[in-house]
Amino acid sequence: MSSAGKLPSEAERTLVRKSGAWTNPAYGCAPEKRPINEYIKKGVVNIDKPAGPTSHEVAAWVKDILGVSRAGHAGSLDPKVTGLLPTLLGTATKAVPALRLSGKEYICLLKLHRPVSAKYVREVCEDFVGPIYQLPPIKSAVKRALRVRTIYYLEVLEINGTSVLFRVGCEAGTYIRKLCHDIGLALGCGGHMQELRRTKAGPFTEATLITLQDLKDAYVFWQEDGDESEIRKVVRPMESAVSHLPKIILRDSAVDAVCSGASLAVPGITSLDSNIRKGDLVGVFTLKGEIVALAKAEMNTEMIMGASAGIAAVPIRVMMEAGTYPRGWAKKDDNVIPQP
Repeated sequence: MSSAGKLPSEAERTLVRKSGAWTNPAYGCAPEKRPINEYIKKGVVNIDKPAGPTSHEVAAWVKDILGVSRAGHAGSLDPKVTGLLPTLLGTATKAVPALRLSGKEYICLLKLHRPVSAKYVREVCEDFVGPIYQLPPIKSAVKRALRVRTIYYLEVLEINGTSVLFRVGCEAGTYIRKLCHDIGLALGCGGHMQELRRTKAGPFTEATLITLQDLKDAYVFWQEDGDESEIRKVVRPMESAVSHLPKIILRDSAVDAVCSGASLAVPGITSLDSNIRKGDLVGVFTLKGEIVALAKAEMNTEMIMGASAGIAAVPIRVMMEAGTYPRGWAKKDDNVIPQP
């Protein structure tokens, strides 16, 4: 269970250092300093989806505006629902599954079918915090089978007659329409979802929201005036889409092997998140902050810190092109030495 009002992705993380390392400035590049064409093709835009179009349509418009070959959104919103629709571009689309599986937050307007005391409404809503059973609606994109989803927090913001405004943080795949229906049943009066807006998706919040028009304007400024400043504000590096994952930081000499699909051995690690568990999905990064791969942890933090050899993680999706970093060198005792 996360702390009140926070998604798991908002938990504070601490890096622990395993060994000293340095990074050669001749290879790779800090994400925010990538050349603009590469920056866009390895970017993500946090779109404020309007009511009306489907999530797929919005992603297609983003792709057309920026002239990229691929764009994928991180979790569908129904046509009438508004709010965060993080859309990943080009290479960044490899990270879509990691973002889709992250927690979400919504502001919802629940309409009760008859008046109920405000005190009772608040008491019943509190009972929905924690694991709940959900049967997906008949009209859904998944198999209609009973499943468990976690409600991290549910805060009633305002009650006005039969209208209940609440904020809910929940596990990916939670149906808010079904949650409203179930709250209505628990209250004994019935209820339905009247309006819905997504306000958080993994590491993304409303603080970085942009509209499709903002994106179009920034692209035009760049194309017509050569001004990159606006496009770099509205498009964010793909690393921001995986910033909620536990991290493992590599020394330069280990990067290319992982890019080629090799498992990550303990000697290649320079620092890591303090609370990695075996089986976790982790982000593997360079010392410059570039995402190398998404990987499955084969050891927890304590095991990695205490080991001098062994496989720490296995790549699931490689994000960086092989050859970005060279093979055959690393720093040891302040000297650059060849590697086998």
